[in-house]
Amino acid sequence: MPTLFTRIMNGEIPSHRVYEDELTYAFLDINPRSVGHTLVVPKRQVDYLFDLPEEDYAALWATCAVVATALKAATGCRRVVVLAVGYEIPHAHVHLIPTDALGDVPFPPVDAAAAGHLAETAERVRSAIG
Repeated sequence: MPTLFTRIMNGEIPSHRVYEDELTYAFLDINPRSVGHTLVVPKRQVDYLFDLPEEDYAALWATCAVVATALKAATGCRRVVVLAVGYEIPHAHVHLIPTDALGDVPFPPVDAAAAGHLAETAERVRSAIG
C-alpha cells in the first residue's frame, strides 16, 4: 500500500516540492516547526531509514546537504537541524528544520537513569557491533 509520501511523490496529494532527482524528493512540511521546514524522502518506499539500500541511503543524505544549504541561504537561519524520527509515516524520511538557536530544536530532556548506565550501555553497543 502506498504511503502518504509515495502518494505525494506520485502527484495524488499536492506538495510544495523544493527538490527532486532520480532517487529523492524534498518538499515543505505542511505542519512546519519553522519557516522552510522540509521533508526529504527516498523515492523507494522503505519504512526504516537504516534499512534503505546503500544507493538510496547515500542519495538521501546527499539531497539533505543540497537542500540544507539552500534552506540556510533562503531563510537566513544560523543552522539547519536534522531530525530522523521515523515514527510518523512508515516511509524513511528526514526533517530539515531551519533554526537560529538551540531553543528552536524540539529536543527531549536528559534521561538521568540512562546517564547512570553509560559504561554498561557502551559495552552492550560495542558487543552488538561485533
